[in-house]
Amino acid sequence: MSQRLAERGVTLTCPDFNRPDFTSLTITRMLEQLEQELAGVEQATLIGSSLGGMLAVLAASRFSKQIEKLVLLAPAVMFAKEGHHLLPPDRVAEWRRRGALPFFHYAYGEERLLNVEFYEDSLNYHPFETRFRQSALIFQGALDQAVDPRSVELFARDRPNVTLRMLDDDHQLVKSLSQMWNEMEPFLALGA
Repeated sequence: MSQRLAERGVTLTCPDFNRPDFTSLTITRMLEQLEQELAGVEQATLIGSSLGGMLAVLAASRFSKQIEKLVLLAPAVMFAKEGHHLLPPDRVAEWRRRGALPFFHYAYGEERLLNVEFYEDSLNYHPFETRFRQSALIFQGALDQAVDPRSVELFARDRPNVTLRMLDDDHQLVKSLSQMWNEMEPFLALGA
């Protein structure tokens, strides 16, 4: 994606939300880091995948003057909600009891410890209920086992500013990269 955007004269900036470390990551910290990244920026488009998609939704509401559009890939809009299939009660209880648990980190390709403060902090945010005015294009895999496609469909249903593209793909959406680019290009008004 970075290469294709660069070919159109657009620079893709990817903030490192693992700073200073993954273990102490929280939604609040990520929003603060994103606010710093947006300082001095007049208009930006946020592209977020999974947890990053959830973060983009929250940021669109908070920093609405600076964010023009959203492209969301399998956004975890139901994250930290009671009954969410990725956080069953017994796992949350173990997390609270131990203080930290290992979670697979896709960027590092291995499990990394994450403090329970991440979960506790996430309960302060409600991405599913968050409203934003910007146009958003969502790509969701119908075969996604990490983010329930039904929750994304519900999220998009009553938001006229959101276009949902359900794809025959899984959470990583790797099979759909060309299709996503073909729809992103006009959405972002990049032209050839």
